[in-house]
Amino acid sequence: MAQEVGPDYGNWVSPRFVYGPAGAGVIFAASGVAWRPLVFPAAVCLLVAGYFAYARYRFSPRGGNIQMKVRDLLLERLEWSGQGQALDIGCGNALLTVEMARRYPGMQVTGVDFWGTNWAYSQRLCERNAKAAGVAERVSFRKASAAALPYADEQFDVVVSNLCFHEVRDVADKREVVREALRVVRKGGRFVLQDLFLLKGTYGETDDLVATVRSWGVSKVEFVRSCDAPFIPRALKLPFMLGTMGVLYGEK
Repeated sequence: MAQEVGPDYGNWVSPRFVYGPAGAGVIFAASGVAWRPLVFPAAVCLLVAGYFAYARYRFSPRGGNIQMKVRDLLLERLEWSGQGQALDIGCGNALLTVEMARRYPGMQVTGVDFWGTNWAYSQRLCERNAKAAGVAERVSFRKASAAALPYADEQFDVVVSNLCFHEVRDVADKREVVREALRVVRKGGRFVLQDLFLLKGTYGETDDLVATVRSWGVSKVEFVRSCDAPFIPRALKLPFMLGTMGVLYGEK
């Protein structure tokens, strides 16, 4: 009897972040035998490789499944009846898209992503994961930029996004990506957006961001520091990892 294969969500930390620095470290170390100043860059490279190896382990099911737990921080803020049309912006490998469909049987969920070469994800992988989870009939995927969504104003009842906006290269001001996400939320609809919102160089002061979103005609908007979740180890609270993560949520 064939064993049932479930969804494959991979790992947010690509192996190249481990093997690349590790390989460079080995080369520097070997060369350092002849020229000792290379010992220092060798140590730095190996330290970077070790850090990302640790992060990759902690994101995996064996290491605490932090990848899933971070996704659930977003879903905890979603107050919804479970009916209607939902959009997941920057769906990646469909980790959030599939779970939305699984938790809300009355909801149709669309996942969009640019699926650039920096990530080992694809539309085909998303469709395979949806099928493996038994929700393929209520989930669809489309290639699109988060900065220019191919949908009409107020088309969706719910819009979610998980750690995507800071990666968008189409626009310099990432607040415009937030505005584009809110454009497609219907009046009275809900939104839950998780990103590195505490990066001041990207989003500015949090209070100003919330005020800006409110000025766009959003009836209710709140912000919570999801980076303070107790399951996140101190080593993963660096600014470029999970240390500046927050959830912007509310009702349009």
